[in-house]
Amino acid sequence: MVTADRISDMTLLTAGGVLDSTTYLSLRDTIIKAALAEPAAVIVDVTDLIVPAISAWAVFTSARWHVGTWPEIPIALVSGRPDVRAALRRNGVTRYVPVYQTVEDAALGTAHPCIPGRRRARGTLPADISSLARSRQLVEGWLSAWNVDSLIPVAKIIVTSLVENVLQHTASAPILRLETDGVTVTVAVEDESHHLAELAEAPGGTHVPSGLRFIAALSRVWGNAPTSSGKTVWAVLGPENRL
Repeated sequence: MVTADRISDMTLLTAGGVLDSTTYLSLRDTIIKAALAEPAAVIVDVTDLIVPAISAWAVFTSARWHVGTWPEIPIALVSGRPDVRAALRRNGVTRYVPVYQTVEDAALGTAHPCIPGRRRARGTLPADISSLARSRQLVEGWLSAWNVDSLIPVAKIIVTSLVENVLQHTASAPILRLETDGVTVTVAVEDESHHLAELAEAPGGTHVPSGLRFIAALSRVWGNAPTSSGKTVWAVLGPENRL
């Protein structure tokens, strides 16, 4: 249904076939996974996509919502059909995801300079308890090298909670990702479970203590990014989160 190509530093997805309840999640997760690879932008050509129910166009706003805070990758649509572009505008999709007539127009419209000073690192951890200590070592080493020492203590707590959740609830080998622009730090951990992380409550409505509670309390914002192979749980830390 979807093929992927590269246009300079952007990812072009060409979607075909029928978009309905059976393909909605697959298309959404494909777009999210492409954005998590952090190209300059994700462009989706929907010219040949068949959409029987106009409500299904919301798949693109859903994908944009999942990557809007992190990794903040622009998503744009392309259609050579005026009726499709009009339908996207009528349904409010273009309030969040712009639509262009050609791929070339989309590439120009979404082009933006790279954020100066942004650093990224990635590492695969073993699917055992040794990952807890190893993840903290990686976070400390990377942030020290990037001169973001003030956020090391809280980042180590966050990564411990994220990795611990993976080890407790999945059989996956966690994949750790760290990113900073020099002011904020994003800690993200990928796993192979499609069950999204969520804050649990007891039957009486009281909060259940959990690692996610610590993450929510100690970070600026956190969230899930579902992918075709599982999910990524991430948290953004700012200067106000220093310990």
